[in-house]
Amino acid sequence: MGSGRLYAAVAAGGFRRYATYRAATAAGVFTNTVFGLILVYTYLALWDERPHLGGYDQAQALTYVWLGQALLSTLAIGGGGVEGELMERIRTGDIAVDLYRPADLQAWWLAADLGRSLFQLLGRGVLPFAFGALFFPVSLPGDPGTWVAFLIAVVLAMLVGFGIRYLVALSAFWLLDGVGVAQMAWIAGLFCSGMMLPLNVFPGTLGEVVRLLPWSSLLQAPADVLLGEADPLGTYAFQTGWAVVLLGAGRLVQAAATRRVVVQGG
Repeated sequence: MGSGRLYAAVAAGGFRRYATYRAATAAGVFTNTVFGLILVYTYLALWDERPHLGGYDQAQALTYVWLGQALLSTLAIGGGGVEGELMERIRTGDIAVDLYRPADLQAWWLAADLGRSLFQLLGRGVLPFAFGALFFPVSLPGDPGTWVAFLIAVVLAMLVGFGIRYLVALSAFWLLDGVGVAQMAWIAGLFCSGMMLPLNVFPGTLGEVVRLLPWSSLLQAPADVLLGEADPLGTYAFQTGWAVVLLGAGRLVQAAATRRVVVQGG
């Protein structure tokens, strides 16, 4: 089997694996919808006071809420991606089996995570977003080209999200327990991605800094493309830059970790 077909099979396996958890998916759809409702009414109160807060009108702000609920699990912003499983395999030593596979470790886990992300987008993300669009005044583009541009930004966000979480998972090679690092990354992800509030709302230097961090590629960047508030090509360049940096750093850390396994294993 060629490498391309191998990783496609791994991605398909990741999709099928999460598709088997139907009860969990239904519970996730319900949770995302309820959390979306809470944020919607919070945003309505904020935008009633400041009608153009962060440069968004009220309809754009509500669209942002439901888009966040669609991408929360898709991009594992709140955790739940492959990093937990990878950390456990590192802790137990099963990672040695992965290193003997005739496949690149990073590419293998990336393919599995892309399969997971695609299922979460379709299985858990679409319904809350459709619910929000049906029952609340949202701002959606009528141009198919904008939707295509948005989906490209989402795919790039998947790469950036994986890059962050892969580095977090590899920390388990040096730490007895990587849970603390994972929790810090989870908090940073929720805050710096714009999941709680659009990054455009953050004032002064804080706003400038968080918009330059990789987490802004996850939600803020695709949202601005969909809402017509950002140039798609500039957004892609920003996301691609962070994807290259993070995936490259992952390869360097992976190489150091592999040497550590070889040395410890004799």
